[in-house]
Amino acid sequence: MSKTIFTRRTAIKSSVFGLLAVSIPNISYAKEIFNTEKINPKLFHRYPSIDDAIVNEVVGKSHFDLDRVKELVDKRTELARASWDWSFGDWESAIGAASHVGRRDIVNYLISKGARPTMFTYAMLGAFNIVKSMIEMTPNIQKTLGPHGISLLTHARAGLRMKDKMTEGQIENSEKLIEYLEKLGNAGGESYAKLEEDKMQKYLGDYRYGEGEKDGFSVKKNMRKMLSLGKLGEFGGGLNPVGDNRFLYNGVSSVSITFQVENDIVKSLTINEPELTLIAKKV
Repeated sequence: MSKTIFTRRTAIKSSVFGLLAVSIPNISYAKEIFNTEKINPKLFHRYPSIDDAIVNEVVGKSHFDLDRVKELVDKRTELARASWDWSFGDWESAIGAASHVGRRDIVNYLISKGARPTMFTYAMLGAFNIVKSMIEMTPNIQKTLGPHGISLLTHARAGLRMKDKMTEGQIENSEKLIEYLEKLGNAGGESYAKLEEDKMQKYLGDYRYGEGEKDGFSVKKNMRKMLSLGKLGEFGGGLNPVGDNRFLYNGVSSVSITFQVENDIVKSLTINEPELTLIAKKV
């Protein structure tokens, strides 16, 4: 039977090589940690909050682009609960965006990743018993408006936009819910005067209130064939007529937009909200 003999020299050699074996990967790891090329010095100004651009994109894409939503949310599942303020407190979540356009596929994906469904989500999904129970538990909650001032009834109707991919039971429940909400009489939101398209023309264009690149608004005609107010070059919330050249932003009572008109030509607009009045000249 062979015998292993450890000498002082053997011990020293073993110690040295053992130290090297441990140290070499540690040294490489240390270099990796302190490799400044992999550290981004330009952190988002509200870090560790998630970058606004990412939040904006996931909420925006949740209106129509399932593939992109998956790319974003699969990497960071917390984005399934993302919310964005489009302007003047018009908060919208990713699942809220998918809900009011009737994208059941995007809604179901977001729920699977931890999104929080709301009454508006359930209305779009045609969840008759759930919505009815919520209304009975909280009378008149059916009058509450969703993102962009969109009503509960409109969400329920949006649930049939993917009718060709729905089961007979889903279609039946959606139609049952729509009928129920219609009978309530006040689940369809406020009614505003309709502005004829030929009368919209004078309002369309860009308005500036400062010298900065983003210091201004654009008034456009949106998909719902109504005026919208957004950041320069962009679409925004709908403008609901409430008087001569006066509008409410998405039906929000605390924000009004009034256009100054001379000889039927729009010169500027004034935004009035709590503790702020802002004038922007048409350019």
